Amino acid sequence: MIKVDRKTAIVTGGSRGIGKEISILLSKNNIDVIAIATSEESLKSIEGLENIHPFCCDISNEESVENLCSFVEKKFGYVDILINNAGIHMDNILLRMKSSEWHKVIDVNLNGPFYLTRLILKNMIKNKKGSIVNISSISGTDGNKGQGNYAASKGGILAFTKSLAKEVARRNITVNCIAPGLIETDMISHLSDTVRQGYLDKIPLKKLGKPTDIANMILFLCSDEASYITGQTFYIDGGMSLN
Repeated sequence: MIKVDRKTAIVTGGSRGIGKEISILLSKNNIDVIAIATSEESLKSIEGLENIHPFCCDISNEESVENLCSFVEKKFGYVDILINNAGIHMDNILLRMKSSEWHKVIDVNLNGPFYLTRLILKNMIKNKKGSIVNISSISGTDGNKGQGNYAASKGGILAFTKSLAKEVARRNITVNCIAPGLIETDMISHLSDTVRQGYLDKIPLKKLGKPTDIANMILFLCSDEASYITGQTFYIDGGMSLN
């Protein structure tokens, strides 16, 4: 049985897809979850759920992140768990990619985790405990055509995880990373049947992952059983990264 004492967690992108599944699973395991989304409309999907506290925040904006941290500090005191899950994609081949498409993806996927982690880390260091899990992607290691901006941001998250893990390990803070493969969420709903089948052909398990596959690993990495694991990247991809 996975043991998680009463804790407080922040989950960015916590109102839909993988983030929503993470928020719900953590909330069912004795954790108060501050679930973040960029709009009040998105937060409606998690309103009223026990132990989940919806909060509107644009993690790519430093002032918005500071407001979030002030709210958390006043209501909960400090955060034990930080899940940097929020991410966007604006796909285009590089020659057609607009500067705005590049910067927006980097701002949300890479700068956002930097802004939030830097602030949350202060109390974790003071308390000498904490768990941080960053969500990367198989694109961050293997790349993907038409996703130069997305792959760069997710590759940055992999390196960010390892560097931070080395910095804070002596403070009893673990920092790990999950690199999902093809997970059944809205992010891949636009794929044609042909493209989807092409991906399935590359997956040894011959099936797409589910958000619960990611959430279950998150719960483990935030538990006492994972206290000696840090600086690692876990590929949850049905074996796709083996190719």
